[in-house]
Amino acid sequence: MVAWLTDFLESLGIARPDDIGWLSVVFTFFLAAIATWAFIPHVRTFSLKAGWADQPNSRRLNQVPVPNAGGLAVFAGTLAALILATLLRPILIDWIKAEILTILLGASLLVLTGFIDDQFGLPPLFRLAVQVLAALLLLTSNIEITVSFGGAAAPFISGLITVLWVVAITNAINLLDGVDGLAGGVSFIVSVCLLAVAANDLFLQKAAVTIILSAVAGAALGFLRHNFHPSSIILGDGGAYFLGYVLAASSMLGNVNLTTVFALLPTVLFLLLPVADTAQVILRRLWRRKNPLSTPGKDHLHHHLLRRGVSQRWTALILWAVTLATNVVAMAVQGMSVVVITTTAVGIVALLAVVVWRRGRSLAQAMRCAEAPPSE
Repeated sequence: MVAWLTDFLESLGIARPDDIGWLSVVFTFFLAAIATWAFIPHVRTFSLKAGWADQPNSRRLNQVPVPNAGGLAVFAGTLAALILATLLRPILIDWIKAEILTILLGASLLVLTGFIDDQFGLPPLFRLAVQVLAALLLLTSNIEITVSFGGAAAPFISGLITVLWVVAITNAINLLDGVDGLAGGVSFIVSVCLLAVAANDLFLQKAAVTIILSAVAGAALGFLRHNFHPSSIILGDGGAYFLGYVLAASSMLGNVNLTTVFALLPTVLFLLLPVADTAQVILRRLWRRKNPLSTPGKDHLHHHLLRRGVSQRWTALILWAVTLATNVVAMAVQGMSVVVITTTAVGIVALLAVVVWRRGRSLAQAMRCAEAPPSE
């Protein structure tokens, strides 16, 4: 039995199955999931008391006020898991610590900015400036998309592409957060698939990304337990910014080296759904001669499905499936084996199925309790 497990772990790309390193990644994932799941009810209760909620209006789908501070729980769950995992298995290499701390610092900045925007509103240019600042912060730890063209201008081009990538993905995940469970589910799928690719890399450049992605994937899964339709809490801008920023930064760890701009396409495949959604929205608004950054509208992919009579639940499930399909292709392009791709896909489907089933079961129990006659 032990030999079979060792062989299976080696087939997944784990170089040292007898070491506890891979167990620390699994531990971080489940710790983040449990911590986030446990934090959400407390954050929700306090949010309702404090008035931190999205009110119903013509642009939103919710019919009652929904707490919008879920991102605080996702961030807290991620941070708690990373701290405990690091205490149990200390990171001895300083530059790996620097990468993790840099990403967390930039993420903290965006969580705070998004949360303030949710509650009080911030000018779009200010939010964009903070996003650019958080992207520039990554460059201080050499977390960037490196180009090998442009001659003397190559460092500038690298920095420009890095900033554009981070800002684009950060906003793409935020714009995708229009249906219960959609942004959280997409972030979970992408995180797990990027983690599978990182775990197959034997180089230390991937050490930081594995620990961060395991925590973020777990936190997204724990959040979905409360966010799948009908959600009791939503990410808010702070949570969506956090997930988008971490995914953008993690996709660059280990150094993405471009010989041409098109060499970024394999990385784009992991985040194809949010990228395509944002791109089609921008093109549609430009075609109508409207400012794509300041013009609100119901022109995202999930809005098109809803207009065709698809429910919120099925809209999220369909777009989850599309995301998983593009990530399977992305893993194949990255050279992952059939065993790794199949195991990753089956694991994702199984975990999401458990979340959807548990969410449906808890709602059914709540309805039965509400319909039960009062005891004398």
